[in-house]
Amino acid sequence: MSVVSLLGVKVLNNPAKFGDAYEFEITFECLEQLQKDLEWKLTYVGSATSSEHDQELDSLLVGPIPIGVNKFIFEADAPDLKRIPVSEIIGVTVILLTCSYDNREFVRVGYYVNNEYDSEELNSKPPPKPIMERVRRNILAEKPRVTRFAIKWDSEDSAPAEFPPEQPEADIVEDDGTAYGAEEAELEAALIKEEAALGPEDADEEMAGADDTAGAPDAAAKAEDDEDSDAGSEDLEAESSGSEEDDIEDEEGEGEGDEDMEMGEDGEAKPAAPQEAHNGQSIGEASHGEVMVH
Repeated sequence: MSVVSLLGVKVLNNPAKFGDAYEFEITFECLEQLQKDLEWKLTYVGSATSSEHDQELDSLLVGPIPIGVNKFIFEADAPDLKRIPVSEIIGVTVILLTCSYDNREFVRVGYYVNNEYDSEELNSKPPPKPIMERVRRNILAEKPRVTRFAIKWDSEDSAPAEFPPEQPEADIVEDDGTAYGAEEAELEAALIKEEAALGPEDADEEMAGADDTAGAPDAAAKAEDDEDSDAGSEDLEAESSGSEEDDIEDEEGEGEGDEDMEMGEDGEAKPAAPQEAHNGQSIGEASHGEVMVH
């Protein structure tokens, strides 16, 4: 728990000229009597690509700190133009307001700052060399970025933990690696126990029943095939007898007529080719599906 809590920061002179001083009204609360002072700093970020151009505008020691809510005004000078790259004077940058206790930073407030000319003409066509008398800064005070850090204050009990706290209950929880595959092992053991309880005779009976069940479709398919072949034979015989009668009538007619007419040859009926079922299997064949035991 932090002994000092930042309650609010108010930017007083905003917007302002680039060369004007920064003014902040800072409100914080102190919960315990502190042995040392608080150090407040304001830093101007001169370049987004390198920290070499950062400037500490001002620092202030506040103390002794009474217990309760405290308020004060923090003023800081404008940044030095010589330490800022010319190409980055105009545009958006950042200022950082920080507070430390015993050289340990515990809060940081960041603001975006927009530096631009006071006319649209200069903003649309900025001169090669900035005209600082026409440059104004605008701090986006409505959108600060506040970051807090846990530090050690005066007592050792206030020091943050360097390591994660001990969790004795974590050792009681079963490891996932040990429990992995436990359900599969139990299922396999139950299957082995069930097979042992059935015995070899029961297993043979089950296999025999399975064979009878599998052979039933074959017998039915075979009987159906025989019926189809008998029906085909009857049709062939009927056609054969009909053709013989026609031949006899033709012979009688030919005997009475012209004797020079040639007799026609009797055609032999050929049995029809066995019908093929779909997927290249004959009608009498039956496919047996395999049963998978999980």
